[in-house]
Amino acid sequence: MGGARQYSPIGTVLNRIESLDAAPKQGPEAGLSSIIELDPAWAEGLEGLKPGRWLWVLCLYDQAGPAKLKVHPRGDRSRPLTGLFNTRSPHRPNPISLTLVRLESLEGNRLTVKGLEAVDGTPVLDLKPWIPGVDEPREES
Repeated sequence: MGGARQYSPIGTVLNRIESLDAAPKQGPEAGLSSIIELDPAWAEGLEGLKPGRWLWVLCLYDQAGPAKLKVHPRGDRSRPLTGLFNTRSPHRPNPISLTLVRLESLEGNRLTVKGLEAVDGTPVLDLKPWIPGVDEPREES
């Protein structure tokens, strides 16, 4: 086992969501558009992406609070407590988000995406394409 590895953001989320409390519980529910502005050093890595493509976006929820082992799903206190890993709470041991978004446009190092729930200024850690047939659940035989 190696030591802890350091990760550096490759970009930043730009949108009108000002705080974690103002963020939608799930990005696709709100249908908001955001810009992901990549560091220009990574712009060449966007080659081949086209509008309409689905992407996984991994972000660091730098405004998230400490992890709690039991939470109310979606912060709804009328719902019973359940284990953290049975929810999508942003308050995690490693507050990394994984959101599926649709690429609306791409200009240089700026991607306009739909469905991201991250707060303005959230660091982006990585982008990965959603692949039909690979990213869909399959029954094991």
